[in-house]
Amino acid sequence: MIDGYIKFIRRFLPSPFSIALILTLISFIGVLAFNGLNSGKIDASDTISWWMAGLWNTNLLVFAMQMMLMLVLGHVLALTPAVERLINLIVSKIDNSANAAALVSFSALFVGLFNWGLGLIFGAILARKVGELFSKNHKPLNYALIGAAGYAALMIWHGGISGSALIKVAESQNLHAMMGGILNPSQMVDLPDRIGLEATVFSTPNVLTSIFILFLVPTALYITGRISSSSNIQLDSWQQPQFKPHKDLIGAEYMDSSAWTTKIAGGGFLIFCVYQMIDYEEFLSFFNPNNINLCLFGLALFLHKSILSFLNATDSAISGASGILIQFPLYFGIMGLFNESGLVSHLSDLLISMSSESTFPFFTFLSAGLVNIFVPSGGGQWVIQGPIIIKAAMELGVPFNKAILALAYGDQITNMLQPFWALPLLGITKLSAKDILPYTLIMFLVGFIVYSVSVLI
Repeated sequence: MIDGYIKFIRRFLPSPFSIALILTLISFIGVLAFNGLNSGKIDASDTISWWMAGLWNTNLLVFAMQMMLMLVLGHVLALTPAVERLINLIVSKIDNSANAAALVSFSALFVGLFNWGLGLIFGAILARKVGELFSKNHKPLNYALIGAAGYAALMIWHGGISGSALIKVAESQNLHAMMGGILNPSQMVDLPDRIGLEATVFSTPNVLTSIFILFLVPTALYITGRISSSSNIQLDSWQQPQFKPHKDLIGAEYMDSSAWTTKIAGGGFLIFCVYQMIDYEEFLSFFNPNNINLCLFGLALFLHKSILSFLNATDSAISGASGILIQFPLYFGIMGLFNESGLVSHLSDLLISMSSESTFPFFTFLSAGLVNIFVPSGGGQWVIQGPIIIKAAMELGVPFNKAILALAYGDQITNMLQPFWALPLLGITKLSAKDILPYTLIMFLVGFIVYSVSVLI
């Protein structure tokens, strides 16, 4: 069964960038056909102009930069000595596959609520360290199960404080900028200035949902570890990227190699973050993409040993953001086509005709899960699907925060079926997608049940 699934993925699902190109072509054809049916003529020049307007939309390019920084800085933070010591402490408490699976998955899930890049790399390194410990002690381990447990952050991240949709709508006027030209003037008046994290991340339904995930997923993997077979493994010691400073330093080179530089610079950023938090009338209003990135920047700098160590870790982390850099403009172009052609309103009307106020969140959850298979980026998916969801929610009278959370849940749960974001983990653990997929499917089933119940209640 798993072999067939792997062959299906390889045969029918190309790279995410290729998918973005295919979706762009389909969008062009769809918009041309849509306009032809509505107006009786096909205007290719207008269609190209709409695509170009979306492709280089300044606000959306800022969004892409924010998401890239959030991933890279989270990864850089995961490579600090302090995080390494925490990982070693967790590993020291593990003595069998079942305990390892439960503790690794719980740790990855918990960290993933704060930052998805940090959670992904933290889980990967933790899984690798567990494997090394058992290899060194010649003890049997279900290493594939532990690798899957390290990937758990990607099934909870979008409901946390780095969730692309949740932090973006927390920005003042973001919804108005996104829905301009889609909603009529009277609807724009009813659109809130922002939807803060108190209504999404820290809302009672989302907190309870996250708690159930934090409890049930480790429990399921613990049981799996108890009943599955383990074997001895051979793993060499994996070292995080290290920078070895030159011995003969002169002049300004001391600044780049001194721990004082990172402590002063990082500490200054963190002090400014605290000042900003105090300055906000509501504490949770502080959490938007820019402020979160500033805090990550300060924390990563402060915890690295030197500027050169920080830059070396950044070099290692930056490749993980290449997908965002190269794919997001294509998604922005698709959004431009959908918005300017009126296709967003048409798709929203179609969704409304299929849903009621009570079933809309569940349909949103299912559709977001499907879209994530082809657009494996929460930010890119929000750009394409967000306007459709917001318009339909307004028409049906569904609370915006509930609709956005439903989209977030659908986006994150099918990461357990789509191995794209597992690539960094597979590189660190030296496992293959074939190894971890049987266990990520178990995590998917548990998460699907929890999130389905959450959006239906």
